[in-house]
Amino acid sequence: MASFCKSSPMFHKLLLSTRLTAIRSRQDGCKFVWKRSSSHFTYVADNVEASEVRPTTRQNMFQAINNALDSALKKDDSAVIFGEDVAFGGVFRCTLGLQDKYGKDRVFNTPLSEQGIAGFGIGVAAAGSTAIAEIQFADYIFPAFDQIVNEAAKYRYRSGNSFNCGSLTIRSPCSAVGHGALYHSQSPEAYFAHTPGLKVVIPRGPRKAKGLLLSCIQDPDPCLFLEPKVLYRAAVEDVPTEDYILPLGKADVLVQGDAVTLIGWGTQVHVLQEVAKLAKEQLGIQCELIDLVSILPWDRETVFKSVKKTGRVVVAHEAPLTGGFGAELAASIQEECFLHLEAPVQRVTGFDTPFPHIFEPFYLPDKWRCLSAIKKALNY
Repeated sequence: MASFCKSSPMFHKLLLSTRLTAIRSRQDGCKFVWKRSSSHFTYVADNVEASEVRPTTRQNMFQAINNALDSALKKDDSAVIFGEDVAFGGVFRCTLGLQDKYGKDRVFNTPLSEQGIAGFGIGVAAAGSTAIAEIQFADYIFPAFDQIVNEAAKYRYRSGNSFNCGSLTIRSPCSAVGHGALYHSQSPEAYFAHTPGLKVVIPRGPRKAKGLLLSCIQDPDPCLFLEPKVLYRAAVEDVPTEDYILPLGKADVLVQGDAVTLIGWGTQVHVLQEVAKLAKEQLGIQCELIDLVSILPWDRETVFKSVKKTGRVVVAHEAPLTGGFGAELAASIQEECFLHLEAPVQRVTGFDTPFPHIFEPFYLPDKWRCLSAIKKALNY
């Protein structure tokens, strides 16, 4: 229970910034009950192209990932899946039923050692098998940082292409989930984007997740596949039942526009979908929305083409501002598109603090913060 009058600036700040619902008390005109909504976004499913005649199944994202893993194990007898608790399905159920189907030699638990999981995966891949490792939460990938950055990413280079561990895919749940707090909500993509030799991919939903994960598993370079955990069940789409792959390093233009380029990835794409609608309704402008899809490599051609058309850019991500991947985008855009820019590149991000618990709604780059950035770019 909080006591704020309707005319209070604090009331309006809370109402707009945190997606809290105010329910007026009949006893006291200035008392409100605050109820936190379940998420800071509304999921927007991918449209099925009219020309697409492939059979599909209605799946959420964890089911699509499970389906991709099932397919990889079925087609490749050398493929193995391992990680903490994957034998019974994992904490998010992405490996559910796979051990029963393929046996304990191909789907198995590991000790609680992220460094050991990554190191074992490098060895498996270097020996010629297909390694699919799971780090239970991206927040705990840092003990494996040395193995991923100094061994996996450099294996091919330091051997002069004589050896590699390219058949290594590391999956890990990432980003905000609504109640994860500081150890189960982080977005570590920028740490790995600084590392030549890796590929870093973040899907926005089930259809992308299946196709991108199968691409990662088949890719000749080690891949880090980060899965926004809030989407596991919130995201539901018609997913093709057959195998398919989607290109790594290719961004998607989801909404065409000419006023402002909006760039995001993962969950943030759905926030920006709402922002584009708000901008059209409130400001009368059409924003262009890009899902970056791959952080490393990233689609410079698509981004630069859009920016040269619109002249204004808003980049949004959940990770902190300083050193976030938005900084790389901003620097590259000003270098390549400087004469086309009508305003500085705007970044809407998490803050330079540990990820909070009860203050998560203030921390996240929600639609209202993103809309303010659009207004700032327009009014520059």
